Amino acid sequence: MEKRSNKYQLQLNEMSLKDGSSADKKLTFEFENHDDLFKIIDLIKSKKIFEDEQTANEFSLGLKLFTEVLIKNGKHPLFEELNPAISDFMKKLKSY
Repeated sequence: MEKRSNKYQLQLNEMSLKDGSSADKKLTFEFENHDDLFKIIDLIKSKKIFEDEQTANEFSLGLKLFTEVLIKNGKHPLFEELNPAISDFMKKLKSY
């Protein structure tokens, strides 16, 4: 049985650089995630873990992108020490 995933497209536009140099880079890519990212973002906002929505958005999206890479590459030696800590962190986050 094929595992189903949600499909997304992310577009990142460089707006300005701290050194004043030209900001014109763009990155667009598609990816899959086993979770409904908009539902996760709304859930994190509703828990009011952070003082502002922008931080909740950044945290939610960053965490879900990172953990999906971890899931897909769980046996990679780079993640050996991180896997138990992420597991504990996710349990703690879900208890909020």
